[in-house]
Amino acid sequence: MLSDIEIANAAELHPITQVAQEELGIDAVHLVPYGHHKAKVDLGYLQSLEDRPLGKLILMTAMSPTPAGEGKTTTTVGLTDALRGLGLKAMACLREPSMGPVFGMKGGAAGGGWAQVVPMTDINLHFTGDFAAIAAANNLLAALIDNHIQHGNALGIDVRSVDWKRVLDLNDRALRDVVVGLGGLANGSPRQDGFDIVVASELMAIFCLTESWADLKRRIGDIVVGHTREKRPVTARELEADGAMAVLLRDALAPNLVQTLEHAPAFVHGGPFANIAHGCSSVIATRAALRLADYVVTEAGFGADLGAEKFVDIKCRKSGLRPDAAVVVATVRALKFHGGVDVPDLGREDLGAVERGMENLERHLRNVREVYGIPCVVALNRFPTDTDAEVARVVELVGALDVRTHPATHFADGGLGATDLAKGVLDLLESSGPSTFSFTYPDDLPLQEKAETLAHRLYGASSVTWDGKAKRRLDRLEADGYGGLPVCVAKTQYSFSTDATLRGAPTGHDLHVREVRLSAGAGFVVLVCGDVMTMPGLPTTPAASRIDLLDDGTIVGLS
Repeated sequence: MLSDIEIANAAELHPITQVAQEELGIDAVHLVPYGHHKAKVDLGYLQSLEDRPLGKLILMTAMSPTPAGEGKTTTTVGLTDALRGLGLKAMACLREPSMGPVFGMKGGAAGGGWAQVVPMTDINLHFTGDFAAIAAANNLLAALIDNHIQHGNALGIDVRSVDWKRVLDLNDRALRDVVVGLGGLANGSPRQDGFDIVVASELMAIFCLTESWADLKRRIGDIVVGHTREKRPVTARELEADGAMAVLLRDALAPNLVQTLEHAPAFVHGGPFANIAHGCSSVIATRAALRLADYVVTEAGFGADLGAEKFVDIKCRKSGLRPDAAVVVATVRALKFHGGVDVPDLGREDLGAVERGMENLERHLRNVREVYGIPCVVALNRFPTDTDAEVARVVELVGALDVRTHPATHFADGGLGATDLAKGVLDLLESSGPSTFSFTYPDDLPLQEKAETLAHRLYGASSVTWDGKAKRRLDRLEADGYGGLPVCVAKTQYSFSTDATLRGAPTGHDLHVREVRLSAGAGFVVLVCGDVMTMPGLPTTPAASRIDLLDDGTIVGLS
């Protein structure tokens, strides 16, 4: 079979103006084209659709992944193509890939095989410049903070308290902790600083949760950059940074329209990581898609303990959006991995490991159905190494939980390979009773109790423990009036615990919080757990070593 990039490079794409008109009824005058095959949709036009009814929202989530991932984006694309193939008006909403994993370990994030969004190389690299705009706005604020301190510090900022970091959209561990302002008085005041990856920044979260230009500027103004010596929070608004930052993000806020290999429309907009940030594409894109299509498939990053939880407890809580159904992606490989099989041996048939690994999928299904209250089906993303016996056993085991499983081959067969999955989702939407959707915890719980509720209800943890500095920071946030915000747990995606080596469905473990960060503009509190890093490093052999430019300008090696 051809590689992902070979398939994408050979694809015959329709002009994006044609996709917009034929699939969504959007005239070319409402598009801002970026070449022939990608465009932004004018925000003014999208605001004119406010009276339209919303379509059905289908949330794509997954069991805890293996290091290679389980094909959640690929399944999102395959399901969208399959729904369109059944004659329905369907659209996908996806996150923009970060160049950190593109050049790091994971590779790109535009789907795979015959279930991709295209132009794949553009989407995985600079795309329409959204991430560059977010980085520029973020780093403008960092520069204004140091400039304010340099020129007299009228607000009395305690330089030791500044926690607004600079950002870069690449993995670079050497930038996690740095000292700025060296070289004498003309270069500013020396202080400890650091870099996050763009997708871990509060500004990315703000970008994906905002509803309008006015809301964007308000949220930016609410950003807390540090404190005075008297412990009073200092905001971006007080630094008069909100207007200029909003200007840098004005054009980026319009959602990006692209297409699948089968020409279904897709919004690809925003991209917070799910193990570090809240892991969902923009509210603006999701709401616009629901007004333009009858069925919208949107993805939340990693497993249902991360992306789906944050979709529910942050994105839905803030926006009022509600999913009508969920699809939980599983693979035989992941089941065997959580059943104790090491990665090199995942291609061998092992029914016992499949059965043992079911405890991971079972807990995710319980969380989706009983904690979030979302009806769901399982999409079994089939790999060539999966045997018929293994697939049949998964269907049987999941069926015993009163959930239907739909094996799918969209990677190899495109939308046709996800037709049974699409019919299963439609059956679920038709048969589901009144909504039982619920948040994991209420707004009025104190921050510590919110963390404990997540740990007990979703992760199977027995307790939550805190570094002393993290607990003091949590108490200060409660005292400063931020206790009503939801929490965003930053932890490993490979386990329900904070230990990536604990597979399956561990119980009785501790959720240890080593750092607490306030994202006042985004409207949540980040709890950094375990060894998760907000600036990842590169692996021993990074994906960058496989990526190249041929003499004729063709890009190769992206996956």
